[in-house]
Amino acid sequence: MNLKEQLRAHLIQISRERDPYLATEGHFYVQQYIRQQLEQWGTVETHEFKIKTRNHTNLILNLPAQAGRSNRPPILIGAHYDAVPGTQGADDNASGVAVLLELARLFSEEPAYYPIQLVAFDLEEYGLLGSAEYAQALAQRQKSVRLMLSLEMLGYCSNEPNSQKYPAGLQYFYPDRGNFIGLIGNVATIPDLIYLSRSIRQAGVPAEWLPAGKRGMIVQATRLSDHAPFWDRGYRAIMVTDTAFMRNPNYHKPSDRIETLDLDFMTGVCQGLVEGLRRL
Repeated sequence: MNLKEQLRAHLIQISRERDPYLATEGHFYVQQYIRQQLEQWGTVETHEFKIKTRNHTNLILNLPAQAGRSNRPPILIGAHYDAVPGTQGADDNASGVAVLLELARLFSEEPAYYPIQLVAFDLEEYGLLGSAEYAQALAQRQKSVRLMLSLEMLGYCSNEPNSQKYPAGLQYFYPDRGNFIGLIGNVATIPDLIYLSRSIRQAGVPAEWLPAGKRGMIVQATRLSDHAPFWDRGYRAIMVTDTAFMRNPNYHKPSDRIETLDLDFMTGVCQGLVEGLRRL
């Protein structure tokens, strides 16, 4: 299968009700699907954490860098696999997980300059809990990270005029059509924002970038994914996103289904990330 068909195959398996409390069967199925896919490329580690009385799991795959570069800190790429109750969550966030799984395959076949750590986070929809627990564990162990990327909704695209909305003021600086992928990083990531945006554009997908100062506190909407706990811990982190509710009318609704996604757009985003991250 080509990349587009690989992504579609993942979406079919992941797009289902999978809230960890109200759709436990779907949540377990998706968790095991991710585990099985990642196990093709190496040993999958688990990061267990407890919320109240329930145990939850982040799934981790570490891939080596190119020969002679293994002593570098990793690029951490994460995507959350839970979804809000009552929705299949095709864009939010089956799209991000599908790309995560393909990045695992592609970086196992051709390593990057840096080691790659892929993490499937649980409980994003309950307040970024899985990523917060993981970022805290890394910080406590004083683990360095070259860059953290949060893959947050990568599949919805619209070429209609005025299909893209923004927090107040930003509409004067960015396009009114929701046909681009957004990269939002803290100030330290500005060189990476520029580089990765260029790589995605070279893959045929428009890309826009935004530096968010003060850990995103100035524009709160920039904090709404798993990168935010890494910002709070002082790590360089970027959210890669189709901008969620600022574009996608199906956000957190039962209509968030595969047929609403643009798989050519999503494939281009994946290709651009692979080429950019491989040389970063």
